[in-house]
Amino acid sequence: MLEVQAQYALGRAGWPAPATLHRAARAAWRGSGPAQVTLRVVDADEGRALNQAFRGRARATNVLSFPALGANPGYLGDIVLCAPVLADEAREQHKSLAAHFAHMVVHGMLHLQGMEHERAAEAEAMEAIEREILAGLGYPDPYAEPA
Repeated sequence: MLEVQAQYALGRAGWPAPATLHRAARAAWRGSGPAQVTLRVVDADEGRALNQAFRGRARATNVLSFPALGANPGYLGDIVLCAPVLADEAREQHKSLAAHFAHMVVHGMLHLQGMEHERAAEAEAMEAIEREILAGLGYPDPYAEPA
């Protein structure tokens, strides 16, 4: 069972509810034992600062995953969701905000579980799993071209 904590650093109004985020994280959990993850919804300033500090990129990005480093074997890590970036992307990609947030939670969860998308084969495998999880949650294919 996955225990999920959702933190809203910019308030909850206008953003997907914790239950939506929890549901996406639990759907993406591939383990069999107990585990914990923290989802943190942030503003552009915090997103930019974290991306700069940990990836050397001076801009906010949609999602960052921070795997736990062994202190607590049941703790997977943290997923940071930059709400303004996700809102802009959802609008540009003609997706619902809830669907895009769910996709980025699933994406972040897969990263915390060791999946990567640096090589084409890895990206294809990860995208296939994301599609399957999101379909199970009732969301459309996040990689489909808008109609």
